[in-house]
Amino acid sequence: MTRGNQRDLAREKNQKKQLELAKRKAANDKGSNKGMSLEQRKQRDADQMREKQRKAQEAAKGVS
Repeated sequence: MTRGNQRDLAREKNQKKQLELAKRKAANDKGSNKGMSLEQRKQRDADQMREKQRKAQEAAKGVS
């Protein structure tokens, strides 16, 4: 009868793990990420950051 507690703890741990996996998968289904692969999202984010940096550099030149 000593294994009953271990079994319950293992079930709880597995349930938490499954919930965590479900949360990670949800990022693929959110708004602008829907239908995009990981590589496509990385490329889009990199392009956005380059544009943001370009604008910041232009603003810095204008202030100087």
